[in-house]
Amino acid sequence: MKFNKPYFIASTNNEAQEQKKILVSKYGDFAVNDSDVLIVLGGDGFMLQAIKDYMDKKIPFFGINYGSIGFLMNSVADDDLIKRLNASQSVQLSPLVMTAYDKNDTLHTAKAINEVALLRQTHQAAKIQVSIDNQIRLEELICDGILLATPSGSTAYNLSAHGPILSIESNDLALTPISAFRPRRWKGAILNNKSEVKLDILESDKRPVSATADSLEVRNVKSITIQQDTSIKIILLYDSNHSFEERILNEQFKY
Repeated sequence: MKFNKPYFIASTNNEAQEQKKILVSKYGDFAVNDSDVLIVLGGDGFMLQAIKDYMDKKIPFFGINYGSIGFLMNSVADDDLIKRLNASQSVQLSPLVMTAYDKNDTLHTAKAINEVALLRQTHQAAKIQVSIDNQIRLEELICDGILLATPSGSTAYNLSAHGPILSIESNDLALTPISAFRPRRWKGAILNNKSEVKLDILESDKRPVSATADSLEVRNVKSITIQQDTSIKIILLYDSNHSFEERILNEQFKY
């Protein structure tokens, strides 16, 4: 596919806003419904929000890093942007879908590109029952929390919680505990991306837990179901000399 109709969005960062003006003056700014690629100027958090806001447009995303973190982004460069786009490599992502019920039995749904994370809300450790495909695997996990990460999210919060790094082309998800107290030696699990993960909060009134799908938080949850929606395909573009897979490999050899 040849790209020549960019649509630009920029974070509130002053540098990103200024760069957007420069790029629009140089390459034009097509309406989003007429464009063939979406250029995102900002950091990883802004890219995640942009994907959620525009994934229904079904056009590729190309990020340029004007934020504090840029694992999902490409570096700033003075190269011809159109040539850069047409020489890029692509990866496909599919979001996690979280369905959560809070203490009032209110239903909340959200999508997450990186991970869905559960965290204790007070000084009390959380108690969570873990089920995979309707089979209880852990009767009681006592912990600060637990998260389910996609391959693209495996190098984010999941890695900080000592979870495994997943190849971007794998059909796996990482289920990772956060500061597990009991069972202390449980390090998590690698699951097939067709798995349905259900997390029930035990003693939820005494030990309240919040659930976060990327940046969207639901407080005082009682039960959460998470599954990857592989019918949704999100395309990210990366410079050919620094592919997403190469970034993941580099992360595994850092020390």
